[in-house]
This record gives sequence, structure tokens and C-alpha cells, in this order.
Amino acid sequence: MSLASGPGRAATGELPGELQLFVDQHVKYIQSLNTRKDELEYWLTEHLRLSGLYWGLTALHLLGHPEALPRDETIDFVLSCQHPNGGFGAAPGHDVHMLYTVNAVQILVTIDAVDELERRGKGGKEKVGKFIASLQDPSTGTFAGDEWGETDTRFLYGALNALSLLDQLSLVDLLKAIEHIQACANFDGGYGVSPGAESHAGQILTCVGALAIAGRLDLVDKDKLGRWLSERQLDNGGLNGRPQKLEDVCYSWWVASSLAMIDRLHWIDGKKLEHFILRCQDPELGGIADRPGDMVDVFHTVFGIAGLCLLKYPGLKEVDPLYCMPKEVTKRILSR
Repeated sequence: MSLASGPGRAATGELPGELQLFVDQHVKYIQSLNTRKDELEYWLTEHLRLSGLYWGLTALHLLGHPEALPRDETIDFVLSCQHPNGGFGAAPGHDVHMLYTVNAVQILVTIDAVDELERRGKGGKEKVGKFIASLQDPSTGTFAGDEWGETDTRFLYGALNALSLLDQLSLVDLLKAIEHIQACANFDGGYGVSPGAESHAGQILTCVGALAIAGRLDLVDKDKLGRWLSERQLDNGGLNGRPQKLEDVCYSWWVASSLAMIDRLHWIDGKKLEHFILRCQDPELGGIADRPGDMVDVFHTVFGIAGLCLLKYPGLKEVDPLYCMPKEVTKRILSR
């Protein structure tokens, strides 16, 4: 799947006719992404290929078109990215990393293909779980992204996300992980990338999501955090990631999902946010951009659609705010 931006561009004025979600155009846009192999940007974004597949696949499922990508080819590509240690790289031949391993698990769970890890993968789900667990720092509880040791709350959240989907949470020290998240909490109610770092909406999603998966949302000051998150909404309805920054469609997910997890989604103006997301579409070629007038891409497309799902936009599937996956998928896998 191509991570190249465009070719479409979000509308700069009002969309033609009634403001609506152009479902058919978005489906065609996502389907077209793997046909752009003659473009330089296709190859320059190879380091995001597996993530791009997760973003596109999830968007299609939320749009109600799970059949739009071929299942067998999807499985083949995911398994081609796996390493002997159980982890996954961004594309065949790329180094293994936590983030791509999480995306691989999410993809396989979404299309009900986890059993393929046993049949054709380089080890079953237990091996994937052990790779993820190996990246936890036993002294701090946080997780590295790869063997080189960079730590980030994104990796901690990703680890708990994937391990819970694989029913392998027992492989890690959950109490230590929770302690690390608490160390990243700030006076304003938010969370940073590491202890002492400023609050940021993306990192808040990772910390709140990890606490939700661990069953410890009781540790969150919901009103204080809810105030900080609701202040991210600007006059045009869009959301930013921290004070004094521009609005961006991706925060329709990072901010809104965190608000949903702490039962404060009603603290923002949902109709204004919905209007902002819809204005970021390309009504002709499909796709969603970061803001009106910019080039569309699959990253902003999935998070714009997921944001609309949280707002209960008509015709879309319910999304799980903990996982950014269809709720029907997480209910199926987590109830086993």
C-alpha cells in the first residue's frame, strides 16, 4: 500500500451539495494506493508500508467494505514482513520494530487470520508475544521500539495493545508498566512521551489506552484531563495536539478517543468536529487530508473516518477507542 500523498486534494470551500461522507470515493482511493508503484514517493515511503496497510484496511472495515482488499494477498504480505524472532518489519527486508509488529497483529486480528502465524509464519502468536515482551525494560516498566533501545509511551501502549489481542499480557510486568505511565503524568492532567515531557494529545492516547487495557482508568484524573483535551478544539471545529498549534484531522482520533475512554466525549462540539472532518475530504478522488486544501493521504483518511465513527456518523461501523479497530472485531477476539 502506498503512503504517497494525493493525488487528490481536500476541498478549499464548501463541498458540493449536502455535506456528507463520500464513502465510494474513499473505498476507491484506498484500493488505488497499491497501483502507484511507478511513483518515486511509493518507494520513498516503503518504511511505512505495513502501517499503511493497517490504516487502509481499518478504514475500509469502518466504512463497511471489508471485502475491498483481497484477504489472501493481505495475509501473504504481512507474513512476508516477519522475522525469525517473531517480530515484524515495515516491509520485507526491513528491520523488526514494535510499531510494525503491533500493526501486523491488528491486521491479522481484523481479518481473523491469527492462526496463519502457526500455519505459515515464523512461529505462532506465542513467539510474537515473546518478542514484544523482550522489549520491556524490567527496571522501569517501559518498552523499547527495537533492539537499539529508544523508549516511548507509544511502544508501551503498542505492546499492551498487541499482547491483549493475542491473549499474552501475562508475559509482561503489567504493574511496572502502569508505574511508568503514572510517572509520565503531568500537573495539567495530560501525559508526555516520558517522565517530565510536556503533555501531548498523541501521548495521552497511548497512556490512557494502555491504562484502559490494563483495567486501571481509575488512576486517571478524568475531569482535569477532560478539560485539557476539550481545550484542543478550535473555532473551526478541528482539534490540535497541544496549545497554540494548528488543527489536524488526525487529532479527531487522538483527542476524541481519549475523551471517549474517560466518558468526556460530550465535552467537545461533535457537530463542529464532524463538519471539519467532512470539509477535509476530496469529494472526487477520495481520501482525507489534515486540513481543508491540503493533499489527502491514507493516514489522515483512517483517523478522520475513525473520528466520525466515535461521533456516531450514520452508516459507519462502531470503532473501539482503545484499539482503533472495529468494535465487532475486538469483541470477537477479546471474548475468546
